[in-house]
Amino acid sequence: MDAITFRSDTVLSDIHLLQANTRHLMVRLNAVGQPVFVSQFKEEEEEEEEEGEDGRPQSRGLEPLLDEDGDLDVVRRPRGGDAPGRDRIYPIILSKGEEAASDGDELEESDRGVIRIEHTMATPLEDVGKQVWRGAFLMADFILSHRDQFQDCTVLELGAGTGVTSIVMATVAKRVYCTDVGQDLLSMCERNVALNKHILESADGDVKVCELDWMRDDFCTDPEVEFSWTEDEVADLHDNTTVLIAADVCYDDDLTDGLFRTLYRIMSNLRHPCTLYFSIEKRLNFTLQHMDVSCEAYDHFRACLSDLKNITDGKTIFTVEPVQLCFPQFLIYERIKQLELWKITSSHPDQMKATPAM
Repeated sequence: MDAITFRSDTVLSDIHLLQANTRHLMVRLNAVGQPVFVSQFKEEEEEEEEEGEDGRPQSRGLEPLLDEDGDLDVVRRPRGGDAPGRDRIYPIILSKGEEAASDGDELEESDRGVIRIEHTMATPLEDVGKQVWRGAFLMADFILSHRDQFQDCTVLELGAGTGVTSIVMATVAKRVYCTDVGQDLLSMCERNVALNKHILESADGDVKVCELDWMRDDFCTDPEVEFSWTEDEVADLHDNTTVLIAADVCYDDDLTDGLFRTLYRIMSNLRHPCTLYFSIEKRLNFTLQHMDVSCEAYDHFRACLSDLKNITDGKTIFTVEPVQLCFPQFLIYERIKQLELWKITSSHPDQMKATPAM
């Protein structure tokens, strides 16, 4: 095997364990030094659902991901021809300096419904936004299952990462502000928007890639800074946004604190009542501190949810409730029981008083 490039803090998303690949993933990653990939994610047709062992609905046609011994069963394409069944994830390695084609006219007719995402597969913890995570697919499934709910909305995504969820949202929403922090990540996000213009143009969706730093108290509006906001965009955000989304963004307590401060500040200053959808995966880790399995990042997230719900400043009222995962699955990933979706709504007391009784 080539020289190992993984570090002790390297994080690897398991979305791509279902990839159709004839070479070992680790060999490919190590051979080219943490490359950039472009993967194609195809929305599958809705299938009839059946109830699983845990009582949660499961789509028929999705093969089980565990073998009879309980080990992860990695599905690979046979060497001789195509595997039967549904399309999976096909990553394409980009060589150094190579760019993925972004012209929708170059796509075959059968590929026009395919979402193409530039991403990495293994990164240090601080760069996990460059990977694709299950929480983003769960959010995408929810959006695709509730298209009417988001029709013609103005939407803000926080911690968009590669931008896959913003791109899915833009197929139904009027405008999506796709935000994260870091010039290289935002550039990757912008390239992904360009890669999917064939989808966005047909849906008349608009995606604005902007920087939103949770550790700051304001929007960056400096025209000299790339991905900064214009004054018109800030005004449009406050005047028209009714939906916020955040997909699997809580892994560091300080950043989670910054995220909830940002959420409170923005949601309290929007002109209209709004709804935030928050997906998260409850990750179990053994820690030396506790000498036991714990979910510290998830526990901190839940504490922040509780604090938000209990705010009594008289300015904004927040309600928090879980969303049942009973909607169809359109993308290929394992919808494990540790995945959760939360709904947070905000309203202003004066708006509630102005609403006539039914």
